[in-house]
Amino acid sequence: MYIDDLPTPALIVEANALEHNLGLMAGLYPGSRLRPHVKAHKCSALAKVQQRFGHTGFTCATPREISGLVRAGIEADFLLANESLDTARLGAIAGSNPTVAVDSDETIHAAHRAGIRNVLIDIFVGLPRCGCEPDDAARLADLARSLKMNVRGVMGYEGHLMMVTPPADKKSQVAAAMETLLACAAKVGGDVVSAGGTGTYREHLESGVSELQAGSYALMDTQYASLGFPFQQAVHVVGTVISRSAGWAVADVGLKALGMDHGNPEVDGYDVWFCSDEHVTFAVKRDAASLPVPAPTVLPRIGENVLVTPAHIDPTMSQHERIYVHREGLVVDEWAIDLRHW
Repeated sequence: MYIDDLPTPALIVEANALEHNLGLMAGLYPGSRLRPHVKAHKCSALAKVQQRFGHTGFTCATPREISGLVRAGIEADFLLANESLDTARLGAIAGSNPTVAVDSDETIHAAHRAGIRNVLIDIFVGLPRCGCEPDDAARLADLARSLKMNVRGVMGYEGHLMMVTPPADKKSQVAAAMETLLACAAKVGGDVVSAGGTGTYREHLESGVSELQAGSYALMDTQYASLGFPFQQAVHVVGTVISRSAGWAVADVGLKALGMDHGNPEVDGYDVWFCSDEHVTFAVKRDAASLPVPAPTVLPRIGENVLVTPAHIDPTMSQHERIYVHREGLVVDEWAIDLRHW
C-alpha cells in the first residue's frame, strides 16, 4: 500500500525523517539526558522506538499516558510533569514508581495519599502556569521529605520562551530562567534538574540542567519549522481534493483532523485560506512565479491527494486513532495512537 491508497484524512509519518530526528537529538542528548515527552505523539509504539535510540525515561502529561506505556510493556523512569489531585489515577500508576511534579501542599499530600514515593518540586520560572514561587521550594521539599517521600530534585518549564527570536534574546532569557531553577535546585537537593523543550534544546546544551523534556522534535510542525531547526518534518495529514473552483480548492482535512491553536496548517506550495470542520480551503500563491522554489501555478484536480502539514503536532496526534508509517510513500507499518485523549 502507498500513502495515496489510504482513506483520507490519514495521518502519516515518514520513517526516514523520523529516524533522522531521533538520531540527531539522541546525539545531542544521549540516554537519560533526554526525557522524551510522550504528549507530543501519544503513541507507545513510537516511545519504543525512542527507547531503541537509548532513552531510559519519559515525560508524561497525564497519569493515563503512564498507564498506557506500562500496558504496552514499556519499563522506564516515568515523570508526570504535571500537577494532579486525582488520587485514584495517581494510585493506579504508583506501582510503576513514577516521579510526580508537585508545587503545593495540596499536590504533595495528594501524591502521598496515592502512594507516590518520588517527586520533583516544580518551580515557576516565568510561564504563568504551574510551579511554586522559588522562595517556597525548600519548604515544599521539607514537607515531602517529612512524609518519607524522595525528593529527586526540581523541574521548571520555560514554555513562554520556546518561540523567542532572535537567538541571542532567547539565550539570555533562558539563562535567566535557569538561574532561578538552579538556585532552587541547590536549596531543594536531589540529582535532577529537568527543564526545556524542543524550542530551547540548543540553549540547554550549556544551561546546567540534567535532562531535557522535548517532544515535538520527533515529528515536528510548522511552528517549530519556522525557527530553522535541523529536524525534518516527519508528519503530514493526507487529504483528498473534493472540490475545485476557479480560484480555490478544498481538501477533506479540517478542524477535526488538525491542531489549530497555532494557526492554519500548510499545504506545500499553496496559500491556505482557512479550515472548517471537515475542510481546508487553499489557493495558488499570488507570487508563485517569483518564489525561490517554483510553486504550483495550477490547483490540483478533484480526486488528487495533498499533504497537509499541521501547525501544532501535539493536538493533531490526539485527533487520530492511528498513524501510518511510510518510507518514501510506501506504507511499512501502522501504529495505534493508543495514549490519545486525556
